[in-house]
Amino acid sequence: SRALGFIKAKKGTLVQSKEISRHPDSKITIICTGAQGEGQASLMRIINKEHPFIRFKKGDTVVFSSSVIPGNERTVQILKDEILRQKATVYHYKMMDIHAGGHAQSEELKEMIEIMKPDFFMPIHGQYSMLAAHAEIAKSAGLEEKNIVVVENGSIVNLGKKKIGIEEKPVPSYYVMVDGLGIGDVGEIVLRDRQTLAKDGMFVIIAVVDRQTGKIKGSPDIISRGFIYLRESQELLKQTRRKVIEIVSGAVGSGGIVNWAYIKDEIRNKVGQFLYAKTQRRPMILPVVIEV
Repeated sequence: SRALGFIKAKKGTLVQSKEISRHPDSKITIICTGAQGEGQASLMRIINKEHPFIRFKKGDTVVFSSSVIPGNERTVQILKDEILRQKATVYHYKMMDIHAGGHAQSEELKEMIEIMKPDFFMPIHGQYSMLAAHAEIAKSAGLEEKNIVVVENGSIVNLGKKKIGIEEKPVPSYYVMVDGLGIGDVGEIVLRDRQTLAKDGMFVIIAVVDRQTGKIKGSPDIISRGFIYLRESQELLKQTRRKVIEIVSGAVGSGGIVNWAYIKDEIRNKVGQFLYAKTQRRPMILPVVIEV
């Protein structure tokens, strides 16, 4: 930045962090990383008192020149709250005109292309509309359209000495989930099940049924994880057990061949409706029917 003239600092005014204590606090401006709440960035280390040379003091001022990246709102708010707890003052782009973008503007991108003078150009990073816009900037910088490619995940690019092109048939590309020692063995169904379990928990119904009569022996056992605390929901459990007995008795009817798969589906669906009516939650229901 100094070599390009963006920072015009007098000789001796740029110091390392370990030299800060030698100067009055009112004469120090610290430029550091961490405006998005990154855990290992300098700002977070200062807040957590993990930085070897810098600590917040009452009356300090923190200026956030960047805007909040979508999705980081909660993390950045926690960051600001921690700074305020340490008696410092926070200023950000919504309070005054201090915003500085972290990404290059179109003229800066064009200038970079003019400096580099590439034979071929392939924009990367961002949504397709952003890649297409970058390609248009390359055209305005003097590159021929035949020497510019806009690709997507899986595209195969052929690059030669005099030309560049994209193969018609891409290679398969998709997310590969890593879970413990397993790579790629976790699919959408497993992830959906985990989301359900995380949101409303699991409700297991175990019914022991007499093979001859089709009637439930004793009372159905119920196991709940992440849905209700059994000791505090005895009335709901009694009603659920009665519901299960009612479902099985109605499905078995007057005898004949019993379709236990159908009965399990009936338990899952009707108990699910019953529990939602009572709790406004939809746990994963796992009916287990044991014939004896």
